Amino acid sequence: MESGVKIAAIVSVAIIIVALIGAIGFYNLVHPSTGNTISVSGNSVIKVTPDLVTVYFNVETNGVDAQEAKDANSAIVDNIIFNLIREGFERKDIQTQNFNIYEDLRWENDRQKSYGFKASHQIKVEMSTNSADKIGEVIDAGVDAGALLQYINFELSSDKQNEYKAQALKEAGEDAKLKATSLAEGLDKKLGAIVSISTNDWSYQPWNLYSSNAGGMREDAVMAREATTNIQPGTQEVTGYVSVVYKLR
Repeated sequence: MESGVKIAAIVSVAIIIVALIGAIGFYNLVHPSTGNTISVSGNSVIKVTPDLVTVYFNVETNGVDAQEAKDANSAIVDNIIFNLIREGFERKDIQTQNFNIYEDLRWENDRQKSYGFKASHQIKVEMSTNSADKIGEVIDAGVDAGALLQYINFELSSDKQNEYKAQALKEAGEDAKLKATSLAEGLDKKLGAIVSISTNDWSYQPWNLYSSNAGGMREDAVMAREATTNIQPGTQEVTGYVSVVYKLR
């Protein structure tokens, strides 16, 4: 009986030891020793040329109720679309950015007072940079219909954004590998497998050609035409960032 108890105790201890060894091994696999790894960051900057000119409008209307505000807004938007299509634009070139209807509530004498409803419709009109000479026609189409001109940008299309994003991140990864290889050689080590990769993605900012000063529809239109006359798209920077942890051997 006593012998059986001892054997059972030995087996239990052996199981615990094996479990501990397995746990330690798993931990080391998931959390490799920082003394045998190096962490590097890579970045890249590429120069790109925008392929779009984008004009942004905001249509604001009022009404005694939501339906009246919406109908008035739709009438202006329909006129904008009609004017632009008449100038040779396609329906897909005219996109809604945001549409909102809300009650116009204001505080007066410590209480809220309703001034009816407002409808706000933000629209953007895209054209190729090769058609930048049509900016004036786009401005007139929107302002003549009753829209407020907000701003005008040189931008990258979605296809170009994806293309340059892939290129920027690839070059950032190559930069990280070059740094890691040089560090490993300086430490008389060789670069091992990748432990982890993280990215801060990439960055790109449209180039603003004109922003409204809220002086009025017609005043903004005149200033916008002057600001965008004979302007050609310059190069912009697209940047990519990655962080990589390598094993050393």
